[in-house]
Amino acid sequence: MLLLLSVHPSRHSDLLTKHRIQLSPGVQARDFSDMFGNTCTRLVAPPGLLEIRNEFIIADSGEPDPVAHAAEQWPLDALPDNVLLYLLGSRYCDIQKLSNEAWAMFGGIAAGWARVQAICDYVHDRIEFGYRHARDDRTASQGHEERVGVCRDFAHLALTLCRCMNIPARYCTGYLGDIGVPPDPAPMDFSAWFEVFLGGGWYAFDARHNHPRIGRVVIARGRDAADVAISTTFGSAPLSRFKVITEELPDSESPPLANDATSRVTTRPADFPSENSLCIETPCVG
Repeated sequence: MLLLLSVHPSRHSDLLTKHRIQLSPGVQARDFSDMFGNTCTRLVAPPGLLEIRNEFIIADSGEPDPVAHAAEQWPLDALPDNVLLYLLGSRYCDIQKLSNEAWAMFGGIAAGWARVQAICDYVHDRIEFGYRHARDDRTASQGHEERVGVCRDFAHLALTLCRCMNIPARYCTGYLGDIGVPPDPAPMDFSAWFEVFLGGGWYAFDARHNHPRIGRVVIARGRDAADVAISTTFGSAPLSRFKVITEELPDSESPPLANDATSRVTTRPADFPSENSLCIETPCVG
């Protein structure tokens, strides 16, 4: 099995407690970095029930996602070599099927932040969110036609339209609690959003929620969901239980911050059975 459940290395300095993937007794695992710089965990799952858990506290700025209205779209010949990958089609981002529509809809909008926001507005209005609509093989163009999906479908369609417009865009997965917004009564899940390269830097956009959010904790980045699946199995391994909780921890309960820290928001899971966990059934192979 391959797991992508560790906080991205870019957030390690914000961790206030140890961060370690916990597995059923006797299961050995090791970490490695993939081609995108994400921390992956590999293991051999024994027959029977495998429990995978994680619990940690992390500091956050407490500020919403940065907004930079003046951020410009760079011409293609000025883009760094390492971002060109995020202009290309990928497994779920079939740019060739949406390119003409994208230029027809967004070609007249000023390049840069305004164009990306227009794409987010369109996707937010186009797709109806619902967990009952989840499907693991839906491409961006199919999401556009079906007009239903979950957060990954919002991200796939929005970043695909950005790529159609020559804006580098990459897929992100991670934790996003209900911090600074009314609580969502639906069971919590990992979240998906996307980042675009504008003005020489990467900025987070979220076509599902479509407004800046507080407390994003990125786990992994890639071309699309295929690069950042939380678990990949090489054989039958049905998921029997799944729970994610991310919540704001009051300052009175938080471990001390560094002297120069300004963070006031922490993100944590609660105790199992309410800690972050996956339970997978692996069959016996004779």
